[in-house]
Amino acid sequence: MKRVVIGLSGGVDSSVAAYLLQLEGYEVIGLFMKNWHDDSVTISNECPWLDDSNDAMLVAEKLGIPFQTVDLSEEYKARIVDYMFAEYERGRTPNPDVLCNREIKFDVFMKIALDLGADYVATGHYCRKGMIHKDGKDIYQLLSGIDTNKDQSYFLCQLSQEQLAKSLFPIGELTKPEVRKIATELDLVTAEKKDSQGLCFIGKVKLPDFLQQQLKPKEGFIVEIPEDEPVFSNVETEFNSTESKLEYLSRKIIYKEDWGKVVGKHQGAHYFTKGQRKGLGVGGTVEPLFVIDTDVEKNIIYTGQGKQHPGLYKKALFVANDELHWVREDLALQLDETMHVKARIRYRQALEKATLYKVDMGLYIEFENLQSAITEGQFVAWYINDELIGSGVIS
Repeated sequence: MKRVVIGLSGGVDSSVAAYLLQLEGYEVIGLFMKNWHDDSVTISNECPWLDDSNDAMLVAEKLGIPFQTVDLSEEYKARIVDYMFAEYERGRTPNPDVLCNREIKFDVFMKIALDLGADYVATGHYCRKGMIHKDGKDIYQLLSGIDTNKDQSYFLCQLSQEQLAKSLFPIGELTKPEVRKIATELDLVTAEKKDSQGLCFIGKVKLPDFLQQQLKPKEGFIVEIPEDEPVFSNVETEFNSTESKLEYLSRKIIYKEDWGKVVGKHQGAHYFTKGQRKGLGVGGTVEPLFVIDTDVEKNIIYTGQGKQHPGLYKKALFVANDELHWVREDLALQLDETMHVKARIRYRQALEKATLYKVDMGLYIEFENLQSAITEGQFVAWYINDELIGSGVIS
């Protein structure tokens, strides 16, 4: 009998995943990961991880499976929290959920599971695993979940072949309503539970509040850049190579204060991210202001009016070699090779047609259509049909 350790989060998805594994005849063990217990940063006196761990325990009891809690907060702080702050201080916007999967759930947690004699680790992610045989060996595929509304393959975009080999995603073939229905029929305590919001570790804490407690507030100016600023209209069209064209299309515009006017003040440029609208606290404009860039060195936030502001849009982006990852190593591009794919630059974004170009220093991705708020530090993931084949951090 094969043994599976499942990460029970206290939510409905992992609860139903555990039940489905039992149905398939696996020996199932439930583990709850405690990733955070610094009480100085919870904004209310609710203790979310205790509630969640309690719900996970009740589900395990109901299903009759062994259950324990593992404390991974040290690893979590070192690998996720410290990295996040380092990225924010560089003026980049990290994605803790993608990292949490790569570094914690499918690494630290997986090692604990394998030490418990597990053959596999399972999670309640909405995605599927496939397998093909090629050149005499098995190759694992990361496929989108059937429920396109909930597909979470993006969050697993950094997994490796070794990690996928040992992973199971029992609810990938189901839709969210089907999962809730099963939980209701089983009378699980998590059946009606709302999906968790916020960071994958701090429960009820909202990211800006958390950052504010860790990064010191520092007052600076909010500058509005008009859409007719010459930098947007002086467009180059002549290039001596594809690479110089891609470099131009993915370039970062370096804004200057005197291009626009000061319209307000903020408490720290590192709290803001490209494309953000909320939290600026500036009124009196015809259309709402959006963040088009932040300068953490000078502590300035550059904004533009309206969703269509040219400062929000770009056609291409770059991923450096050391931040480039192929789930399908067998499909990795060699120098000067190209590939047509569909890509997304954030979770829940519809897949967009794009072309990959491998150059000496990394990989360019050119989209067919302009993309809004391409943000440094976030992950771009690319697909062929419904298979996620690679990803990288946007430089």
